[in-house]
Amino acid sequence: MTRVEVAIVGAGFAGLGMAIALRRAGRPDFVVLERAGAVGGTWRENTYPGVACDVPSHLYGFADHPNPDWSGVFARGEEIRGYLQAVAERENLGDRLRLHTPVLSAHWDAAASVWRIQTGGDSAGALEAEVLVLACGRLTEPSIPDIAGLESFPGPLFHSSRWDHTAGLDGARVALVGTGASAVQVLPELARTAAHVTLFQRTPAWIVPRGGGAYSDEERRRFAEHPDALARLRADLYREGEARFASRSGDAAASAAARAIALEHLHGQVADPALRAALTPDYAFGCKRVLLSDDFYPAVASERVTLDPSALASVSGRALTSSGGAVHDADVLVLATGFASTQQPYADLVRGQDGVTLAEHWSAGMSSFGSTVVSGFPNMFVLNGPNASLGHNSSVLMIEEQAAYALRALTAREAIADRVLRVAPAAEQAYTDEIAAAARTTPWISGECRNWYVDERSGRLTLLWPGTVDAFHGRLARADGSEFLTSAEPTRADTTGTPVEGVPRGAS
Repeated sequence: MTRVEVAIVGAGFAGLGMAIALRRAGRPDFVVLERAGAVGGTWRENTYPGVACDVPSHLYGFADHPNPDWSGVFARGEEIRGYLQAVAERENLGDRLRLHTPVLSAHWDAAASVWRIQTGGDSAGALEAEVLVLACGRLTEPSIPDIAGLESFPGPLFHSSRWDHTAGLDGARVALVGTGASAVQVLPELARTAAHVTLFQRTPAWIVPRGGGAYSDEERRRFAEHPDALARLRADLYREGEARFASRSGDAAASAAARAIALEHLHGQVADPALRAALTPDYAFGCKRVLLSDDFYPAVASERVTLDPSALASVSGRALTSSGGAVHDADVLVLATGFASTQQPYADLVRGQDGVTLAEHWSAGMSSFGSTVVSGFPNMFVLNGPNASLGHNSSVLMIEEQAAYALRALTAREAIADRVLRVAPAAEQAYTDEIAAAARTTPWISGECRNWYVDERSGRLTLLWPGTVDAFHGRLARADGSEFLTSAEPTRADTTGTPVEGVPRGAS
């Protein structure tokens, strides 16, 4: 049986980021378990037409791996996948990658103080790991809505994250369900080639201009020859991202200014008053993910697209009926309906102490200390999981902060007699209370919309970090190890609670 110090599950940004941190810290005894045949995570899975990042490319990468060759301000999906592959090769991670190796189960063996992991695929078998790192991502499993008669649709039917490139879309009548981040990118591409597109919109989104453009050969050459110039650009982009937090989190003046920009964008691109009204959100700016696009509104306003401002309610063969009562015929049905975000599928596969699954522990919504460690699950870290997402800046920044925290904890683990890190339940509860207090007056909770940041079972904000990246760095820096129990302690009253900094005025 193979035994390693650290087993990492997932080879996207989070998994590779953790692997890089371990190797650079002189801890090479790890494996990265990946169910697919290549690295890339979200950017390997999502191949729909128009897929791209809405974070500036020079900020959407590892700090130690700047890429002077990004084609433009916003990188395309295939570029990002290629970047991750190049980083894995540059860091010589090939000997640590176990591709085509899904994790079937992982349970904590208290007697042996190890995680026992069962894998399938090419490396099927049992694996022992002293430490388990879940880097499975939050946008991995498509959310398929419960639509009456969906199975009766006779044509190609697929989710945007499982794009069927064999489906004949040219000249076809295509129905697109959803107006979130993926749909906003997909629709303009479909409208260029399909005979007609019917767009089902349950809720309109706040959309601001995307801007940006391609980098010239001269600019890319300058970035390559002058790393300091690239570093200054990244620093500028970081500051711009941090400044966006105010408008996304409910600062009155910043939100009003951003809302005005979004409405001006809508009015400038959609002339028809009735269509404009249907595309205008009735909830607070920032409550849902704010989208970036310069070509979505023109596509919706074109003769090639029909907007049905209601959800798809039922399907009967090729006839699609909306909740508003309209009937549309389609040859192809595309579901851009998001992901299982608040209830992570991997949580059912992981059992901690006393045999409790992570899904059971999170039955009222994901919780943690430091957005990274979970009580009842010794020697386990979750990257890009509870309260580690952002609505204003690059998520890669959060991953790097979490990996650094995990390394500090692993170093501290060496001084513990049984080398087991056990999170104090009180510390997790205090951190959960911090998040709730910081989020209470933000649009994510009080903005009168339904979003994927909030767990409907408890009404808690469980996906987003309700502060700036600077504040997250400060919060993890203040974690002094008292969040962990010593081997002799069955419990601890210490809460380690500190109000979250960098939140909107009055929110904490």
